[in-house]
Amino acid sequence: MASKTVIVGSAEGLHARPAGVIAEAAEKYDTDIEITFDGEEADAASAMLIMALGAEKGAEVTVSGDDADAVAAIAALIEQDLDAD
Repeated sequence: MASKTVIVGSAEGLHARPAGVIAEAAEKYDTDIEITFDGEEADAASAMLIMALGAEKGAEVTVSGDDADAVAAIAALIEQDLDAD
């Protein structure tokens, strides 16, 4: 299983907009991708579960799954400021 720990880059953390972008990207992969924060795990394909993690800007989260490319892609999205225009 591949995993990567990254820092949340979005100004408001993993709220609705970034969670939606991440979930939409995760749905394109034919594999399960998990995001872990503070002992809680969320399916990366679910915006609601991502938001429920409560990860704010600067929080350290771990992305894991069986597909290393998928993990790297989702981790890269989390590191970006998805609130920026």
